[in-house]
Amino acid sequence: MSHTSEKPENIFLVGPMGSGKTTVGRQLAKTLNLEFVDSDHEIERRTGTTIPVIFEVEGETGFREWERDVIDELSQRRGLVLATGGGAVLDADSRIHLRLRGTVVYLRAKTEQLYQRTARDRNRPLLQTADPRARIAALIEARDPLYREVADIIVDTGEGSVRGVIRQLLSQLRRRGLFKEDVK
Repeated sequence: MSHTSEKPENIFLVGPMGSGKTTVGRQLAKTLNLEFVDSDHEIERRTGTTIPVIFEVEGETGFREWERDVIDELSQRRGLVLATGGGAVLDADSRIHLRLRGTVVYLRAKTEQLYQRTARDRNRPLLQTADPRARIAALIEARDPLYREVADIIVDTGEGSVRGVIRQLLSQLRRRGLFKEDVK
């Protein structure tokens, strides 16, 4: 552990499903020459199955336990861009770990944009409902205060390109004194 009060050079992406955490995270990690990990993909790797199957067998509670453990472990690394699942902020311990162990970026988008991005994705158990648009709106309403609670930086991903989001994010990171070196 470092003796300064500076946060480690980790960037943790939070936000609703479809907000671009994996897409932006991959590109951001590449740009900053950091490791990229998606917590949902890591859970699937460790369990040897898909998130819908985990939800089916262990329920949302079982999945959230996996998620909490994976986030605790991954957030202790250094030099990491971590894309978390949309519900990762529901766990109080995860919120604390994210806030203390890195810079947290809330990727935000409007309900309609999230719906367009996730409408055909069968790998999202919480959207397997008669009205996925209403479910997205309800999830955002419930989780937005938690995303804001942990966020150091908030970036809208609704309009524009991934490259534009990355530029905006890099600018905000530099303003905070992080990643000063000339990155691509």
